[in-house]
Amino acid sequence: MNSLRTYSIHLRDTVVTAYLRARFPQAHFGKGIYFDGLPTLILARTAQVRVGDHAIFRNTTKDNPVGLFKKCSIAVTENGELRVGHHSGFSGVSIYCTTRIVIGSYVNCGGNVSIWDTDFHPQEVDARRRHDISKIKNAPITIGDDVFIGAQSLILKGVSIGEGAIIAAGSVVTKNVPAREIWGGNPARLIKKVPHV
Repeated sequence: MNSLRTYSIHLRDTVVTAYLRARFPQAHFGKGIYFDGLPTLILARTAQVRVGDHAIFRNTTKDNPVGLFKKCSIAVTENGELRVGHHSGFSGVSIYCTTRIVIGSYVNCGGNVSIWDTDFHPQEVDARRRHDISKIKNAPITIGDDVFIGAQSLILKGVSIGEGAIIAAGSVVTKNVPAREIWGGNPARLIKKVPHV
């Protein structure tokens, strides 16, 4: 029975990956990507997307007890660039990329994490009323290797998270996080250093 289940999972992942490769020729999907259900992808023609080998995208609550609110949703606008390293995992993540988002290898994102490199709307009232998109602030995001981002966290524009850092669940990250530090809260602040093993 386990071998049949393993085969069906492999077949599903192969079919989903083949579909995504055909549907989004501007994107590169690495080997052995695991899809638990089909993610929502919105990729502009000039978007650049590269997902490394053995990435995991969990899109359903089946076999995933973290309580997903939604499936993974990834949008990359015109000339946006999204890079995801090898062996990184996402559960119901929301990624919205207008400039550049780089996510390293062995990054783990808990349930319903959001990573947005844009404010979506201008800060000025008049600009919002006029729908003046030229006033929207955007800035790249970089997430280093071996970072863990706890469930329900929000990573905002212009942030860099250093290698091996941990973001506590429910945090709102508005500034750079150095490598091997644990940050949490809204806005996120230093809690302590990551212990050495």
